[in-house]
Amino acid sequence: MTAAARPQRSARPPRAPRTTGRGRQARVDGAAAVAPRRNRKRLLVSALVVVVLAALGAVAWFTPLFAARTISVSGNVGVPTEEILAALAIPAGTPLLQVDAGGAASRVAAIAKVDRVRVARSYPSTVEVTVVERAPAVFYDAPEGTRLMDGGGVSYAIEPPPPGVPRLKVDRPGHDDPATLDALTALNSMPPQLRGQVTEISAPTVSDIRVSLGDGRQVLWGSADNSERKAAIAVPLLGQPGQVFDVSSPDLPTTR
Repeated sequence: MTAAARPQRSARPPRAPRTTGRGRQARVDGAAAVAPRRNRKRLLVSALVVVVLAALGAVAWFTPLFAARTISVSGNVGVPTEEILAALAIPAGTPLLQVDAGGAASRVAAIAKVDRVRVARSYPSTVEVTVVERAPAVFYDAPEGTRLMDGGGVSYAIEPPPPGVPRLKVDRPGHDDPATLDALTALNSMPPQLRGQVTEISAPTVSDIRVSLGDGRQVLWGSADNSERKAAIAVPLLGQPGQVFDVSSPDLPTTR
């Protein structure tokens, strides 16, 4: 007789080890232990970066590695470079971080012919100075000589006027004189083709601005109100015959 084979039992999957409450707590405690170590590492790296930056700052502040060896001055025409360098008062070899750019700019701006100035550090070893000089808008006669005045009413030089700069005739020329400022307002509103013809602008009063042209003609401007509109009317009006052109009332300009 043939013995009947016994059926084989299917293999049972291995049981997963039981996790007790104590094991879970151990894993949590392990993760909690890793977090402080990571935080300490980040703090260490941050502290190291701060130390390095502080060291670099100290090097830049105290050593001649980033010292001012060159001072570049541009934009000046009427003001000598030597005068600007003297006003800057930046000793050669001064570390750039120690250069007081604001103070240096203020000292240069105190020069009468300087309108505005920019002083900037350019690493590794240059101080850049950019100057904008005052431009003469008018000149006027003073006891000490012919004085130049810019478009804002600032008198800044005693010297002969450049060609094409008109004469200003007011009682008290100055940046705080209403007649001066109104005359400049009228002049500044003119387009180049009209302004280039002006040889004199006078203002006996603030409401009586008068403009004399190079060919002997005169424009009665009136007050400084609506100066841009008056300038726009005066240009084509000057194409008409006449010697006196009145734009004081821009709604009703006249010639005679």
